[in-house]
Amino acid sequence: MSIPAEGDGVHVTTQELVALESRARDLTFVQKARSHQQMAGRMQSAMRGRGLTFEELRQYLPGDDVRSIDWRVTARTSKPMVRVYSEEKERPAILVVDQRINMFFGSRRVMKSVAAAQAAILAAWRILGSGDRVGGFVFDDEDYREVKPHRSRNAVIAVADRIAEKNGRLQANYQGAPSPTALDNVLRRVASMAHHDHLIVIVSDFDGHGETTRQLLLQLSGRNDVICLLVYDPFLLELPTSGDIVISGGSLQAELSFQQAGVRRSIDTFARDRGRELQDWQRQLGLPMLPVSAAEEVTAQLRRLLEQSAWRQRRR
Repeated sequence: MSIPAEGDGVHVTTQELVALESRARDLTFVQKARSHQQMAGRMQSAMRGRGLTFEELRQYLPGDDVRSIDWRVTARTSKPMVRVYSEEKERPAILVVDQRINMFFGSRRVMKSVAAAQAAILAAWRILGSGDRVGGFVFDDEDYREVKPHRSRNAVIAVADRIAEKNGRLQANYQGAPSPTALDNVLRRVASMAHHDHLIVIVSDFDGHGETTRQLLLQLSGRNDVICLLVYDPFLLELPTSGDIVISGGSLQAELSFQQAGVRRSIDTFARDRGRELQDWQRQLGLPMLPVSAAEEVTAQLRRLLEQSAWRQRRR
């Protein structure tokens, strides 16, 4: 496995995560459409209301508050015109970061667990830089650690510290039982506190996903913005034609030979079907499912994925 410039690619430290702050500055997690009104501001408001930031001047429509009419412009144009403002509203962000044993795998650059850690903390720094509160849940197969959302560097550092703590416990000789339901358990906790107007960033390989996961994501995305960063390693998509692999389900292990065409075909089918199912959720649920490879530098991937993504922030 090739090693990146920072760290060994197997584990990550709080200091390494904190040092990613400068790389997050040009990432964009919030997109607004440009306004096409003739007398509009630079961006189209995502929320209509009497706030602090002027967005545009447009013709009066039935149902508009008459108090928003600009009488001077109305007199000049001989048409009733209203001033539209964007309402400043607090927007806490919650990161959900997977550090289960299934994330402790990497064929080239870094482990999936490290890629997830980097992606999550890059998101945290960018969200804080946008002026929003940030916190999160970092979970493994046993439990989770929570950081309450705050608008401070200490909050991001606390998230980084929890990630490094869980990440440091991942070892090849891990003796615990994998927990496929751990993600659902954390999403239930998130749903109990994020009732509306949150940004939720889920960083995971979505191992153990099922109908319960789908329903929880549907519930969360109904009143919040949800972004899923699907962390993967390309090994299962580019299988070798020789060698063996040992797979484990906890107490049981099995050795598979890549020399057998049937074995390669079965693994390839499983990996691609799983990926397609998760990608279909983007269309079905209306939320982004952005693939992040552990074999590539994470910052460049996030920048590219966020620029290409057509998703749009909703505020209610």
